[in-house]
Parts: sequence; structure tokens; C-alpha cells
Amino acid sequence: MLEISSVPLFSVFILLFILLLIVLLIRKNATAALIWNEIIREKVTNFIMNQSKEQRILNFVLQNAVRGDPHSVLDTIDKYCSQKEWAMNVGDEKGKILDKTVQEANPSVALELGTYCGYSAVRISRLLKAGARLLTVEFNPEFAAIAKQMIEFAGVQDKVKLLEGPSEEIIPQLKKKYEVDTLDFVFLDHWKDRYTPDTILLQECNLLRKGSVLLADNIIFPGAPDFLNYVRKSPHFQCTNYPSHLEYMQVEDAMEKAVFLG
Repeated sequence: MLEISSVPLFSVFILLFILLLIVLLIRKNATAALIWNEIIREKVTNFIMNQSKEQRILNFVLQNAVRGDPHSVLDTIDKYCSQKEWAMNVGDEKGKILDKTVQEANPSVALELGTYCGYSAVRISRLLKAGARLLTVEFNPEFAAIAKQMIEFAGVQDKVKLLEGPSEEIIPQLKKKYEVDTLDFVFLDHWKDRYTPDTILLQECNLLRKGSVLLADNIIFPGAPDFLNYVRKSPHFQCTNYPSHLEYMQVEDAMEKAVFLG
């Protein structure tokens, strides 16, 4: 009896040991953490609950945040993403860097590339002065639909215009279609391989003025080496690096501010 019962006990021990190793790997390795959160855990949860993670985030906000209160909406998203499911918002730690940069730039017209669920759109727009506006671009129609509801629930819809489509198509339309002369502030938080070509496109379309501020997220992880190489070597930009951590994780990351010198 002892020999028979020791087999399943040993199997349970091995399984627990493997799970422990996985947990330690996830905590220490950013790539492993993202694979676990974005591919394995998210796909399984989506299948079981028959809804997307983004819809679950929105539902949590609708049920727990205060309508018309941007701070409550941000705090509720941060709570969900730090305690329940990881998501690629800029997050609370880097959000403070974003806040400081927006307040220093004091923009009349701001552009965000990569709306996702609307977290940073709410975060930026709550700091805008009267009459200022934020244009936020999202390629994914499902994310755009979630973000629209999030922005409206936060009560900042009068300051935010959500533009759905690829950044490389929307940026050339900003002057004529959306009556943008120049941009005072640009937040880059979309596909990392679009950071450099979209920055060049902003220059080519004469959307940057002397003093325009660009702030790029996730420059260490997942990383945007081409962007860093471009802005840091260009005589047209003055750069500042802000070390931080990947949203909702103790994984090294940073943000890069690039001020256009003309």
C-alpha cells in the first residue's frame, strides 16, 4: 500500500515543483511572463469565459469605478491589471512619468498612437487645459470599441477624439481632415516597429514644431532600439531617458522623451 500511494504523491510533488519553477521564471523573466499572461493564461480565460480580456477590464470598470471620475477609472484599471490579469496599459508607475511630461508640455493638441483600452487617453485628457484636445489612434477595431466606452464612462469624451485605423494612414490626414496645424505632444505606445517610421512621418508631414514633445513607452521591453538610435543621433531631437518598470511587473523598462528642436 505504501509503495502504491507513493507514486501519486511523487507525481504531485513533481507537478508542484514544476509549477514553482514556472512561477519563479515568470517573475524573473519578462518574455516568459508575457508568454504566460498574453498567450497561455489569456487564451484559456477567454475560452472559459467566452469574452476578451479587454471586455473583462471594461466590465470591471463599469461595475466598480465612479462614472465621470477619471481618477476612479484609472485606479480601477490599475487594480484589475495588478491583481487579476496583466494588460499592456502604461500603468501607474510609468503613468506618473506620463503625467509629468504632459503637465510640462501643457499641450493644446496632443496625439496618442496606440489607444488600447483607453487607459492613457483618460490619463492624458484629464490633465488637458480648457479647449485642448487629444487625438488617439487605434488600429484594432475591438480595442477601439472598448476604449470608446471607457473614455465615455470616464467623462472625458469632449476632449478626446478616437481615430480608428493604421497610424501610417491617419498621420498624413491630420492637417486637412482633422484640422491639426502642429502637435504639442505625442505619446508613442503602439507597435514598437512603427515608432521610427511614424516619427519620421510626423516630421515629413510638418506636424512637429520647435518644442514639440514626443514620449515613447516600452523602449527597453519589448524594446525600440531603432527609435532610440534615430532620435538620439538626430540633431533635431533632445532626449531624456526615464528608467522605470514594465507595467504591473518588476521588470526593467524605460520611457524616452524626445523634444523636437526644429
